[in-house]
Amino acid sequence: MGKLELNKKKKKDALFNTAFELFTTKGLTKTTISDIVDQAGVAKGTFYLYFKDKYDIRNKLVSHKTGELFFRAHKAVQNAHISEFDRQVHFIIDYILTELNKDRTLLLFISKNLAWGVFKGAFEEKMPDDEYNFYQSYLDMLAQSGLHYKNPELMLFTIIELVGSTCYSCILYQQPVSLAEYRPYLHRTISGIMETFSQDHTTCEILSSDTKTHVDHTA
Repeated sequence: MGKLELNKKKKKDALFNTAFELFTTKGLTKTTISDIVDQAGVAKGTFYLYFKDKYDIRNKLVSHKTGELFFRAHKAVQNAHISEFDRQVHFIIDYILTELNKDRTLLLFISKNLAWGVFKGAFEEKMPDDEYNFYQSYLDMLAQSGLHYKNPELMLFTIIELVGSTCYSCILYQQPVSLAEYRPYLHRTISGIMETFSQDHTTCEILSSDTKTHVDHTA
């Protein structure tokens, strides 16, 4: 990375870090663009090089923070030398839950502002060396496994929606149970989701056939 690119990255990082601090302390409504640039020590014109308005930086910040989290999870699974795809998925989920449990501010910010479109931006967020993005690494892990799933993007969406929606209350409010108590149920459900999307089994077809046979027999 050249000196000019490095300087741009520092300014953008300063804007991200400052916006995150202000959004999580003052709130989005009470934070102005002037607040962000003044505290970041960056000219307002520089802000508009990267972002349209404070809602744009909020959305990109969610993608950025989520992308960083997935990047760390991906590095951790590599360091753990786990090669089986299903174990990689469970490891990454566990890693992310542990990190969010430690950083409640990040959990609140992501959960409050996350939508699938924003989350998909996190998949494509290049972290931190402009070469890595989570969604491509997910597809690479899947390709290396030799397994085949119907609509892998939809499978990922389903898992993430489940994890995000159910663990929010467990982490923040210990409701209906603590995260530690809920984890085994979560992992079994994730395994069920992956089985549902798998093209390598015939459970759904057998179930449908058995159901049809039963209905015909009792008619």
